Amino acid sequence: MNVDPWILTLSAITVVVTIWMGFRSAKSSKSAADFFVAGRSVSVGWNASAISGEYLSAASFMGIAGMVMSSGYDALWYPVCYACGYLFLLLFIAGPLRRFGAYTIPDFAEGRYDSPLFRKIAVCFVLFIGFFYTMPQMKGAGTTLAYIFPGLPYWVGVAVVGVVITLNVALGGMKGITLVQAVQYWIKMFAISVPIFVLLAVYGGYGKNLSVNQAPGESAPAIVRTVDGDHAVPKPLPEKAPKDEAWLSPFGPLTTKAAKASGLSPEEARPLSLLYTFSLVAALVCGTAGLPHILVRFYTNPDGVAAKRTTMWVMILIGVFYVFPPVFGVLGRNFLPELYAGTGSKGTDKVVLELPVLIREKYGILGSILSGITCAGAFAAFMSTFSGLLVSMTGALAHDVYGRMIRPGASPQDRMRMFKWCAVLVGGVSVLLGSLVEPLEINFMVGQAFAIAAASYFPLLFMSVWWRGMTMPGAVAGMLTGGLSALAAATVVNMSTLALDKGPMGKLFSGFAGINDFWIAHPLLRILSEQPAIWAVPLSIGLMVIVSKATRAKVPADARMKMLVLHAPEALGLKQEYIEEHQGAAH
Repeated sequence: MNVDPWILTLSAITVVVTIWMGFRSAKSSKSAADFFVAGRSVSVGWNASAISGEYLSAASFMGIAGMVMSSGYDALWYPVCYACGYLFLLLFIAGPLRRFGAYTIPDFAEGRYDSPLFRKIAVCFVLFIGFFYTMPQMKGAGTTLAYIFPGLPYWVGVAVVGVVITLNVALGGMKGITLVQAVQYWIKMFAISVPIFVLLAVYGGYGKNLSVNQAPGESAPAIVRTVDGDHAVPKPLPEKAPKDEAWLSPFGPLTTKAAKASGLSPEEARPLSLLYTFSLVAALVCGTAGLPHILVRFYTNPDGVAAKRTTMWVMILIGVFYVFPPVFGVLGRNFLPELYAGTGSKGTDKVVLELPVLIREKYGILGSILSGITCAGAFAAFMSTFSGLLVSMTGALAHDVYGRMIRPGASPQDRMRMFKWCAVLVGGVSVLLGSLVEPLEINFMVGQAFAIAAASYFPLLFMSVWWRGMTMPGAVAGMLTGGLSALAAATVVNMSTLALDKGPMGKLFSGFAGINDFWIAHPLLRILSEQPAIWAVPLSIGLMVIVSKATRAKVPADARMKMLVLHAPEALGLKQEYIEEHQGAAH
């Protein structure tokens, strides 16, 4: 096992600092309010950094670069829509959600409709979305550890990172990870930007590298693919790599995959590609506004105004970050085409980790240092996001399931104790699921988690905040139908994809191999299953409207007052904390 000491050292420093900050912050977590909402005292600057650190996951740090390299420019919808989703949050959800003053989204669901039953349904979707989202984080962990320690089994990396983060969350809850996530945003910003500036200085600017890829009708490119900035050493693309024409197309390998598998012509494939694109955009934009682990962060702000200001700063912070990963994808296509032949943790998802090492021969130790920096950033990426997901899911189990359903009379200390046990349970399940998804692309899995959130929590929050006529039966019908439909569609696609793997996952899921023949015969159904947001979101909202109108007699009696609390400025003094006993425990 040939381990680079710089890569190992910088990665280890990131992990040790994360654990140290978690232990240090845990000492200040004294009450239930600290564990669940960080005492509602996080400032705008810290919270914006923490939300950005939590949001910029392995999909953002590693997955976008890998998907741009493997699929080309039609993968740029991911970073664009990841950032645009916060505009929806800013305009429609962040302020009202904070004014309601709950601890979790299931709290909001029960409080808005006076229905303990609705809390149970809402908890299920926290877990559905959370576990779908933890799988790509675990893929990032396994990929990074396998890169640092060549020959290390993928599942070992998943297990190691899972144990470290579970320990951090169990010790300090939300307050314990807020400082960690805020610092990790700036680690990731440094780790994604500095290597890019160095690589572009060595190998030429972005435009020069992009010009290597020749679109139809263009003259021969000015330079050739090379591994050395001083010599023109051609590196032809392998068979698995998309051709330049497809890679540069707005409808490239990502959106035309189903149509090409069915043998359709480019003209026949174009409507299907458009459908795929629109559905992907809907999933990413609406899904951002429906992610429980992001939404719960707004409860840590002092008030609704601070929540909206936080959202604005988050858009700025993540928008700057997303400039850099696609550049890694372009450089990786030119200088690391051998990654196209790799699969799982050895494929294009590790281009961010591998690319800086290329300058080692020319600049010696600088290449190892830069690769160590990107590995440290990768650790910060999946550790911060997994921390937030773990807090969200653990909070739902400890506060909503245990504290509200199983033992309503449990004291805050009992709920804090249960929080720690639930963190261990959720962390264990996440490690198990993460060990199964090595063959899947990181960004692809995240997109599916967004689609489930877009079809369940986004319609619930948007309609509940802005429509006084919503009823509990309407909210339940829409959320269950849309969310479960998207969940089922995404699960079927994943299982059929895993069945194609040449390794152990292919054997484990071999019973689903026949579905791939069905996809070839029905490309439209493949797209609607792989990207379900385009039909699941309208289905969810439509059912909410229809069922609510049919059950208008069940509109909560205090609906007008609740709408006033959601939307009235704090200066009027109408803001109220839904969780009274926990709010009292915080002071």
